[in-house]
Amino acid sequence: MSGDPRKLIRMANQIAAELSSQRPGEAVEATREHLRQFWDPKMRADIAAFLAAGGEGLSPTAHAAIADLFPAPAPAVQEGSGGRSSDEAAALVAVPFRVVRPDGSAEGLRRQIAVEQPVAVEFNGLGYAVMMMSPVDLVDFAYGFALSERLIDRPEDILEVGAHTSPLGTILRITLTQERRERIVDRVRHRVTESSCGLCGIENLEQALRPLPVASTPARPTGPAVFRALAAMRSFQPLNAETGAVHAALACDADGAVLLAREDVGRHTAFDKLIGAMLREGRPWTGGFALLSSRCSYDLVEKAALAGCPALVTVSAPTSLALTRAAEAGVALLSLARSDAVLFAEVEGAPDADDSD
Repeated sequence: MSGDPRKLIRMANQIAAELSSQRPGEAVEATREHLRQFWDPKMRADIAAFLAAGGEGLSPTAHAAIADLFPAPAPAVQEGSGGRSSDEAAALVAVPFRVVRPDGSAEGLRRQIAVEQPVAVEFNGLGYAVMMMSPVDLVDFAYGFALSERLIDRPEDILEVGAHTSPLGTILRITLTQERRERIVDRVRHRVTESSCGLCGIENLEQALRPLPVASTPARPTGPAVFRALAAMRSFQPLNAETGAVHAALACDADGAVLLAREDVGRHTAFDKLIGAMLREGRPWTGGFALLSSRCSYDLVEKAALAGCPALVTVSAPTSLALTRAAEAGVALLSLARSDAVLFAEVEGAPDADDSD
């Protein structure tokens, strides 16, 4: 996309006008979120620079939305002042997507995605757990996790923290004082049901990323099917309508008609319930997809692959590991599914998606 301000002004004004008609009273917020989610970093930087130069030609709604998206910069955070760590960039990765809209139009963009990576935690040489997390601020995590697990009482109980990278992820080695070793042994003894216990870090990482079955008949959801399912989603969320605190998982056919729906306070358990219902009723996923009211982490992709669900649509963004695992399993992954647009992942190995009828 060119940085020509005239094109960006026209696009921003068109988006603002359309959202003003669709969502009166919420146009500024809706426009801001649209630019944040669907414009690539260069486009956002260019329009922000234009706004800083005066913003002449922007409609009032577009002007307010961009000003809201790019407030005045905060003062630089000095080292040791309690700000974010210098390795924050490791928590992000730019990924190509295709934006598909209800009118059938589509365009490519690159969007920042949160990195999700396995971190194998060891205490005094004993494998303790594998956490899927952002690979930054690991020393802070080591102290907080040890305290939450009741392995330490004070910072001095930790002698050393070391992070070691491997092709599969990171091994976080934490050394506690001799006085705290018995707590580690006791906790590991009571965690025997967890796959990470008693294994070294490398083995833990290998277990965490076991091979997935590859979809035999990859699905290619159409844009119209996704928008149809989205439009019907609320009518299948009675518990959420009452509480505003419940996730939904919907099974949809190739045309976007909802076949089954399940709700739960947990996004993982909602999907488990839907998978179980499909299994018990003997319903195939052939040509269809699952629509989830949540972000997409790697474990939801794995659930889809193991259930034979060939396509997954989520209303919020995926993580980097979710995209990788989806490509490995041949699961089509669509994200940030909203009434005005949906993102089709363009990750190598992922099945192509059709945005037409």
